[in-house]
Amino acid sequence: MGKVYRIADLKPGDRRVNVRFKVLKKMAEREVFIRRDFSRHRVAELLVGDDSGTIVLTLWDDNIDKVQVNESYRIENGYVTTFRGSPRLNVGRYGRIIKE
Repeated sequence: MGKVYRIADLKPGDRRVNVRFKVLKKMAEREVFIRRDFSRHRVAELLVGDDSGTIVLTLWDDNIDKVQVNESYRIENGYVTTFRGSPRLNVGRYGRIIKE
């Protein structure tokens, strides 16, 4: 799996990160329309954390159904972006989320 990052060490622009965390809160789920291919998708934001801090995790479509509040997971090959001024952890097309 490679190096496992602590949430406090993540920064926008990080790629190929492996992170272990617990889902603390599901904050919002909404449906979005993608103009490029005229498709609809579900997007959810969750507050996740470890012993070093918290970050917002953005999940899309089927990945939303893979996680539950108060359960522990790991992301392999994730990345970090900035959205609305705060860092966001993302699974992405090449990453995966796994229940611990």
